[in-house]
Amino acid sequence: MTITESQTESEPSTITIAPQSPTIGAEIGGVDLGGDLPDETIAEIRQALLDWKVLFFRDQDITTEQHLAFSRRFGGLEIHPFGAEHPEHPEVLRITHGEGAPGLENGWHSDVTWRQKPSLGSVLRMIEGPAVGGDTLFADMYEAYEGLPDAVKEQVDGRTARHDFVRFKIGLRKQGATDEEIAAVEAKFPNPHHPVVRTHPETGRKGIYVNAAFTQEIDGMDPAESDRLLEVLYRQASFPEYQVRLRWQPNTIAFWDNRSVQHYAASD
Repeated sequence: MTITESQTESEPSTITIAPQSPTIGAEIGGVDLGGDLPDETIAEIRQALLDWKVLFFRDQDITTEQHLAFSRRFGGLEIHPFGAEHPEHPEVLRITHGEGAPGLENGWHSDVTWRQKPSLGSVLRMIEGPAVGGDTLFADMYEAYEGLPDAVKEQVDGRTARHDFVRFKIGLRKQGATDEEIAAVEAKFPNPHHPVVRTHPETGRKGIYVNAAFTQEIDGMDPAESDRLLEVLYRQASFPEYQVRLRWQPNTIAFWDNRSVQHYAASD
């Protein structure tokens, strides 16, 4: 985002940035996400997102409309084709779990990598949660890449992998979808082939861009070798040294960069 000369002469920023680990995660203070934020504040938040990959905002008692307005400052909003939509705002994906509906997001993944153009990021707002548990973990895929042995880097650099929404197809079948209906959805969302190691378009840094939820195989590689390498790459997200953990509180918002992190919702 370009900041004009007149903007740089405005009041000094009141935003605070408190890192939550050496490389990933920062708590942002001094900002009301429900307000009409100036462009320079949005630019600061965007830079913090690039630097820390996931941002946490506390005590944000905002409306759904304000949630949407803040998110739109960073780009257009997509509608998830397989999730529970908000009755008035289809861009809002409602995630609700409880005693009779355990969470299914407890696996390391980046959101919607089965899209040809996966989303830049996600802005998740907690409405209600347990007193203890239900944390979300985030893993730094830059550091995960850097931590790979050189021999593995040589094997995967420059390669692509196929992604598919297999888990959602299973859900559609359980809901009674026919083969013809599944085929129609597959035609709408054809399998994309993304770099195994993606160069972030804004930072220029390399990060692992395969995940156990949606990646199927590395293109042009023997299946057994592909499976072996993918397991090595998936395992990188599990190291605590690359992670930060968010303990949710009411009115907490997490904003993460899908291009540089994976996340895991603990279904405990």
